[in-house]
Amino acid sequence: MRVFTTLPQENLRAVAAAARGIEADGYDGVVSTENKHDPFLALAIAGTVTERIELHNGVAIAFARSPMAVAQVGWDLAGATGGRFVVGLGSQVRAHNERRFSVKWTPPAPRMREYVQALRAIWRCWQTGERLSYEGEHYRFTLMTPNFTPEPIAVSPPAVMIAAVGPAMLRVAGEECDGVKLHGFCTRRYIEEAVMPRLSAGLAKAGRRRENFEISGGGFLATGPDDATVARMFEWVRQRVAFYGSTPAYYPVLAMHGLEDLGHKLNAMARQGQWMDMAKEVPDDVVDLFAAVGRWDEITEAIGERFGGLTDAINARANPAAPEHLPRELIQDIRRLPRAFTGFATS
Repeated sequence: MRVFTTLPQENLRAVAAAARGIEADGYDGVVSTENKHDPFLALAIAGTVTERIELHNGVAIAFARSPMAVAQVGWDLAGATGGRFVVGLGSQVRAHNERRFSVKWTPPAPRMREYVQALRAIWRCWQTGERLSYEGEHYRFTLMTPNFTPEPIAVSPPAVMIAAVGPAMLRVAGEECDGVKLHGFCTRRYIEEAVMPRLSAGLAKAGRRRENFEISGGGFLATGPDDATVARMFEWVRQRVAFYGSTPAYYPVLAMHGLEDLGHKLNAMARQGQWMDMAKEVPDDVVDLFAAVGRWDEITEAIGERFGGLTDAINARANPAAPEHLPRELIQDIRRLPRAFTGFATS
């Protein structure tokens, strides 16, 4: 299983040293998010001071940016890092698109399908010189003059992964993308019964191979060097489950476990601004559904039980409350867990 971790996006001056240390510790790559900070800047710095680790957006909000803008930054980062950059995109929910980014809302799965197709068309234009001609319902790209065509790069264009939870976006991932970044708000049963069949159907429809498609995430980790740290991380997961469980888009995960009433209760509390009290409504057994839990000497086995046979990669430090990165020996133990993914086929 591949093991990723996060960068200090809040302080770009700290990125170079952190990235070198992450590479030395044996991680497979780093992931940047678009929460409080830009999702590309830290990866650009990390890419210039490392030689091996992959650089992933996990994720950048797609519809707030034109595919042309993402194509350009993806092209530059892939070229500068020897092909180590992977574009990760997410749709976000309607409220954030309309009220945080001031972006018109349309059904996200069809739009994301066109977004990925448009990226590929732009990159083919730059890579092969073919005429840019992409026309869909949501995006239209038909103009590319020499003055705006970037220089060739010596590697293939980036792989593209998208975040997906629901059936429609999972089908888009399987049919159009090089991988999927599953939300942490997933249970093993949800991945087995809802995610995998749709991804498999999408891959089969597109004639693509599972070993070239990466499945990342799909749960949380609650781990640390001692029981006290694990307990603290467990409470952080409880807060995340309460937060995401209050969002109707994630109700299908709860429904698979007969927990629809919990989702409705959390949603009502969120509407009343009771953010600090919501976690109290999530019992321990529900938290356990969403996480691999254990001390460092226990967590490899727990990860195997929670993610094994399904997920190819995990983010070992998606939790900003985590006290530190994993020990090098533990990273190597987790990396020995089997995975189906062998590498992207982006050429």
